[in-house]
Order: sequence, then C-alpha cells, then structure tokens
Amino acid sequence: MNFAGISDRASARCRRALAALAWALAAGLLLPPAASAAPWDLAALMGRLAARKSGEASFQETKTLAMLDAPLRSSGILRFAAPDLLEMHTLEPAQQRLVVRGRQVSVEIAGRSQTFDLDRHPAVGALVEGIRATLDGDLAGLQRGYHTRLQGEPQRWTLVLVPRLPAARARVSEIDLSGSGASVLSIAVFEADGDRSWMRIHESSRP
Repeated sequence: MNFAGISDRASARCRRALAALAWALAAGLLLPPAASAAPWDLAALMGRLAARKSGEASFQETKTLAMLDAPLRSSGILRFAAPDLLEMHTLEPAQQRLVVRGRQVSVEIAGRSQTFDLDRHPAVGALVEGIRATLDGDLAGLQRGYHTRLQGEPQRWTLVLVPRLPAARARVSEIDLSGSGASVLSIAVFEADGDRSWMRIHESSRP
C-alpha cells in the first residue's frame, strides 16, 4: 500500500494498525475454533433434572374420557423429593391425596385411605415411575421402563415416553413431558383406550 502524501507519523500509525489487523486475522485463522456448546441430548436433560433434589408446584389437570360428554378438571399441589417421593394433593373439585414413596402408594379420598404396592399393579407402576424418574433425573430408571425420544432444545423440549412393558402399554400408550431447562411444565398422558389427560404445572416461587 502506498503511504505517499501523508506524514511520517500518520504513515507509522497506519502501518501499526495494518500490522495489528494482520495479526488478528492470522490468529483467527491459525488458532483452533472455540469449543462448541455442550451437546443437548437425553443425558444432558437428565443431568439438569438430577441437580434438583426437591420441588413444589401447583397444577391444573384436564381429563378427557370417552364415557363423558365434558372433560374433568382438577387442580392442586405437586411435591417431589429425591430419590423416591412423589405427592399429588388435589384440592379442587374435591380433596384427594396420592403419595408414592419407594414402591408403596397411599391414596386418601374423603378421609379414607388405602395403600398398595406398585409391583402388583404394573400399569400404574409404569406411569408413576416414568414421571418420578424424569423429575429425579434418573436416566437408567427411565430407560428401563420406557422407550424415549427427546425433541426440541434446552429452553423448549419435549420428552416422549412409550412403555416397554406390554401390560403397561395396554393401559398407557404414551406420555409426553414438556419443559424448559430443568423445569417440567406439562405432562400429557395418552391411554390405550383413547382417554387422555393434560396437566399444566406452575412451579412455586418459594426457594
């Protein structure tokens, strides 16, 4: 480049600027590219969920049943705590509490309670374990009971679960859990007979 016609000082500044630009370009071409973002897959999602040891949220659930003309709606509180506690406390339209701890399920309706073992009810067990394993970030437990398919991206994902056990698949054909980051925001359950439910989840703002 010809620097004739400009002062020696200006010419020196131009040369230094060009040299700096040349070094910057060389560095960009010769240095290895920056490491790409961590891969987004099921293991990454489960890792985020596993980091959360407990949670509480309100829910609104809508159930569509073939035998009814109008959907059923309910609302209440969900709680979970790693590694195996899951509680669903329905407040409306009537009080009902379901607590799963380990393999034991306790159901309380209108002041009367009943307890049973998930091992004796494989279809119910599959449904419970799918939701619980997802909330706990238990990848091995989830894949033992389900074929899995993760769609979307970290801030808007859907996890599709299809039961492996024929007895469970005869009752529940698919469960779709959707969320953002480490938060599960909705759970849709599609039953084999055509009935379905959709639950919206709103996490508590409490720490």
